[in-house]
Amino acid sequence: MSELDTKQSAITELNDRSREIFRKIVETYLSTGGPIGSRTLSQQLSQTLSPATIRNVMADLEDAGLLFAPHTSAGRLPTEAGLRLFVDGLLEVGNLTSDERQGIESRFAGSGKSIEQLLEQATTALSGLSNCTGLVMAPKTEAPLKHIEFINLSPGRALVVMVTSEGVVENRLIEVPPDVPASALIEASNYLSAKLVGRTLREAQAQIDAELKQNRAQLDALSAKVVEAGLATWAGGEKGGTLILRGQAHLLDDITAITDLERIRALFSALETEEMMLRVLDLADRSEGVQIFIGADNDLFSVSGCSFIVAPYHSSQQQLIGAIGVIGPTRMNYARIIPMVDYTAKLIGKVIG
Repeated sequence: MSELDTKQSAITELNDRSREIFRKIVETYLSTGGPIGSRTLSQQLSQTLSPATIRNVMADLEDAGLLFAPHTSAGRLPTEAGLRLFVDGLLEVGNLTSDERQGIESRFAGSGKSIEQLLEQATTALSGLSNCTGLVMAPKTEAPLKHIEFINLSPGRALVVMVTSEGVVENRLIEVPPDVPASALIEASNYLSAKLVGRTLREAQAQIDAELKQNRAQLDALSAKVVEAGLATWAGGEKGGTLILRGQAHLLDDITAITDLERIRALFSALETEEMMLRVLDLADRSEGVQIFIGADNDLFSVSGCSFIVAPYHSSQQQLIGAIGVIGPTRMNYARIIPMVDYTAKLIGKVIG
């Protein structure tokens, strides 16, 4: 049985009475963050049930791993498994209001903004509207090259100077064979200039790789090694892109224990690594729409008490470019935030795709 079938079966096994009680407990938690007791529930349900009957149902839901009691004689709260079941099978996702759509769209208005500026503003808007930490995986922008040159620094090291058509200068250190003469650096510079000037590295790299492998490039052995070292360095730098985080303070609003604070700090440290950025993209690319990861069942980071909602954005050719989403407490307003993330991702795809 698939995971989806298992979840649907678990929902079906809840009778109408249990389903309504479970839904009310979860909705109260998402709204207030607190538990709700049987006496209060008896006054809010559509069915007339005694507190004793409700307590029996709550005990059954607790035995099923969907609820827990934070304190003796207290009401019940949903477990992370209970939240997962609610989000997958019982949540009614709402529609964005016109003000919410306008608030997101306004961040894309105006001309002269770079892609990174647009993404920063979209993430800030998403963080503000959701009261969560917004994050976006920004693609590594490439501009056609205008100039490229290798400069010898010391035995075994060289500097690559690249100037883009937009006037951006980028310097990178590469390792080269220690016996590389100046003539090999000049030959490598001339070869790459002929291949790259007016094109991006991504556009020309496959051709250059193929020529080097098939020995069709008119380069001596040392010059070819310089070119290969340069390509390996640039490919590594292009892989990760940029992860933009906004509204980190939102995650700290409900923190009361030092252990919780340390977990959040560890989360932010992990998010800033390239490995984590690639995992964000991998998660987003698993399906076409929004994905929700709740608490410790999270494939990205196992931080109890946090949820992650993420959606990919694609180019006009439907190629994955990046991902945008929010991180917040497990009691975030899923019905409101899921369509926000989805709408923002689709807007980004239209603007930069």
